[in-house]
Amino acid sequence: MTIRSRRETLNFKHPFRIRGIERVLLAGACEVVTDEETIDGLIFSAYRRVATMITVPAEGACGATEMLSIGSIDLANAQAADASIAHD
Repeated sequence: MTIRSRRETLNFKHPFRIRGIERVLLAGACEVVTDEETIDGLIFSAYRRVATMITVPAEGACGATEMLSIGSIDLANAQAADASIAHD
Protein backbone atom coordinates (compact mmCIF):
# COMPACT_ATOMS: atom_id res chain seq x y z
CA MET A 1 0.00 0.00 0.00
CA THR A 2 1.38 3.36 -1.05
CA ILE A 3 0.52 6.67 0.62
CA ARG A 4 0.77 10.00 -1.14
CA SER A 5 0.25 13.52 0.18
CA ARG A 6 -1.30 16.37 -1.76
CA ARG A 7 -0.83 19.97 -0.65
CA GLU A 8 -2.88 22.96 -1.66
CA THR A 9 -3.28 26.51 -0.45
CA LEU A 10 -6.81 27.71 0.19
CA ASN A 11 -7.76 31.35 0.66
CA PHE A 12 -10.59 32.25 2.98
CA LYS A 13 -11.96 35.78 2.56
CA HIS A 14 -13.64 35.81 5.96
CA PRO A 15 -12.92 34.37 9.42
CA PHE A 16 -14.26 30.82 9.48
CA ARG A 17 -15.08 27.81 11.61
CA ILE A 18 -14.46 24.13 11.01
CA ARG A 19 -16.28 21.50 13.03
CA GLY A 20 -13.97 20.03 15.66
CA ILE A 21 -11.88 23.20 16.05
CA GLU A 22 -13.01 25.20 19.05
CA ARG A 23 -11.96 28.62 17.82
CA VAL A 24 -12.66 30.91 14.89
CA LEU A 25 -9.86 30.76 12.33
CA LEU A 26 -8.61 33.93 10.68
CA ALA A 27 -9.24 34.85 7.07
CA GLY A 28 -6.35 34.39 4.68
CA ALA A 29 -4.29 31.64 3.13
CA CYS A 30 -3.92 28.26 4.79
CA GLU A 31 -2.29 25.06 3.63
CA VAL A 32 -4.32 21.86 3.43
CA VAL A 33 -2.59 18.46 3.30
CA THR A 34 -4.53 15.41 2.15
CA ASP A 35 -3.07 11.92 2.61
CA GLU A 36 -4.34 9.21 0.28
CA GLU A 37 -3.53 5.50 0.06
CA THR A 38 -3.69 3.21 -2.94
CA ILE A 39 -6.57 0.83 -3.29
CA ASP A 40 -4.95 -2.52 -4.01
CA GLY A 41 -6.34 -5.19 -6.31
CA LEU A 42 -7.57 -2.95 -9.11
CA ILE A 43 -6.35 -2.97 -12.70
CA PHE A 44 -6.04 0.82 -12.60
CA SER A 45 -4.56 3.23 -10.05
CA ALA A 46 -7.03 4.50 -7.48
CA TYR A 47 -6.61 6.24 -4.15
CA ARG A 48 -8.78 6.80 -1.10
CA ARG A 49 -8.48 9.73 1.28
CA VAL A 50 -7.25 8.69 4.71
CA ALA A 51 -6.51 12.06 6.37
CA THR A 52 -7.04 15.79 5.85
CA MET A 53 -5.11 18.39 7.84
CA ILE A 54 -5.06 22.17 7.85
CA THR A 55 -2.17 24.41 8.89
CA VAL A 56 -3.32 27.49 10.81
CA PRO A 57 -1.67 30.11 13.04
CA ALA A 58 -1.11 28.64 16.50
CA GLU A 59 -3.31 30.04 19.21
CA GLY A 60 -1.41 32.59 21.31
CA ALA A 61 1.98 31.95 19.67
CA CYS A 62 3.25 34.75 17.47
CA GLY A 63 4.46 33.40 14.13
CA ALA A 64 3.94 29.73 15.03
CA THR A 65 1.61 27.41 13.15
CA GLU A 66 -0.12 24.17 13.99
CA MET A 67 -1.47 21.36 11.85
CA LEU A 68 -4.97 20.21 12.81
CA SER A 69 -6.79 17.10 11.61
CA ILE A 70 -10.15 17.92 10.00
CA GLY A 71 -12.84 16.19 8.00
CA SER A 72 -12.86 16.79 4.25
CA ILE A 73 -16.63 17.42 4.32
CA ASP A 74 -16.17 19.95 7.14
CA LEU A 75 -13.55 21.74 5.03
CA ALA A 76 -15.87 21.80 2.02
CA ASN A 77 -18.66 23.21 4.22
CA ALA A 78 -16.34 25.97 5.50
CA GLN A 79 -15.35 26.87 1.92
CA ALA A 80 -19.00 26.99 0.83
CA ALA A 81 -19.94 29.18 3.80
CA ASP A 82 -17.03 31.54 3.03
CA ALA A 83 -18.10 31.82 -0.62
CA SER A 84 -21.73 32.50 0.30
CA ILE A 85 -21.03 35.49 2.57
CA ALA A 86 -22.27 38.66 0.88
CA HIS A 87 -19.62 41.16 -0.14
CA ASP A 88 -19.78 44.56 1.51
